[in-house]
Amino acid sequence: MRPAASATNSRVLLHAFSSFTLGGAQARFLQLVNAFGPRYRHLIVAMDDQWEAAERLSAAVHWDQLRVPVVRGGGLDNRSAFRRVLADARPDLVISYNWGAVEWAAANCPSISPHVHVEDGFGPAETQSELPRRVWARRVLLNAARAQVVVPSRRLRQHARGWWIPPSRLRYIPNGVPRAERLAADPRRGTSAAITVGTVAGLRPEKNVGRLLKAVAAVNRQHDIRLLIVGDGPQRPELEALTAQLGLSDRVTFVGYVTNPAEYLARMDVFALSSDTEQQPISMLEAMALGIPVVATAVGDVQNMLPAGAGVLSRPDDQAFALALADMLAKRDEWPAWGQRLALKVAQEFSFDRMLQNWGLVFDGRLRDVPAL
Repeated sequence: MRPAASATNSRVLLHAFSSFTLGGAQARFLQLVNAFGPRYRHLIVAMDDQWEAAERLSAAVHWDQLRVPVVRGGGLDNRSAFRRVLADARPDLVISYNWGAVEWAAANCPSISPHVHVEDGFGPAETQSELPRRVWARRVLLNAARAQVVVPSRRLRQHARGWWIPPSRLRYIPNGVPRAERLAADPRRGTSAAITVGTVAGLRPEKNVGRLLKAVAAVNRQHDIRLLIVGDGPQRPELEALTAQLGLSDRVTFVGYVTNPAEYLARMDVFALSSDTEQQPISMLEAMALGIPVVATAVGDVQNMLPAGAGVLSRPDDQAFALALADMLAKRDEWPAWGQRLALKVAQEFSFDRMLQNWGLVFDGRLRDVPAL
């Protein structure tokens, strides 16, 4: 629980995740806490008791696991147990992440500690539109707890306004990534006959990596393609079977989960994002920082992330995405100019240092000092 005063005088932050496996929210969390080092004390809850992302926590980070009994699918049945955890730990700030942890807002009402809720996007159930019952739950719980809300995309900011979150309690903080020179860019990119297309994604339904496999199969006869799939997840056996069915077994490498995806990004000539739903994917920003041309589905903030005319977008549809990949490969001569514009866009609008500064204000309990973009 809360560390003794003699151990640290740092602010104590309780982070409630539905799972501490590696996803977008966890990836950004790791970026932040590793950069802050010992500045804060972190109490981390993984409601499913999965801790894969903990492997990427720096040794300088002060953190503890909080194992909490959880009733799965029990509505608000967890409120009492979660409230006891909050009453015992008395953190300086509670931060809950996404729909899977919104119950912590109920547990923190009436307020035990100040509360920030972070929404990074939607799962497979809400690829087309929000579920009305979840809209109402967010309206009731987040406002009853007077939770402040942080979102990483303009699209999500619009949704949050629909949850009746007033501007004083809502901030848009874009994700950020290091400048390209801090990543291992490959100066030979795009110069060989073979083209390496790659993605970094959890192998879950909403990421629709099957769409990418089908697109590669559609262009494989016209181009010498290699596909790198970095990431793991429950759909891996299904996707490996689809790879064999499409006759791509000698063309596709399933890298699996890695602690340093940038090492594999640097090998890619094209970055592909084939998701049904996204908001502001960090892996795409990392690819852009390296000057890697992007072919992507136009979901969430993806269209706003790319400079105009530098990249290829499609509807979240299998045939449209295959045509977009073919279009990307036909524009190979434009990739170097695109790469420069992509890296510049990241430096100007998705600065890691700016993201770190703004999240420092949030962690310090000063969300209102974060500039309203």
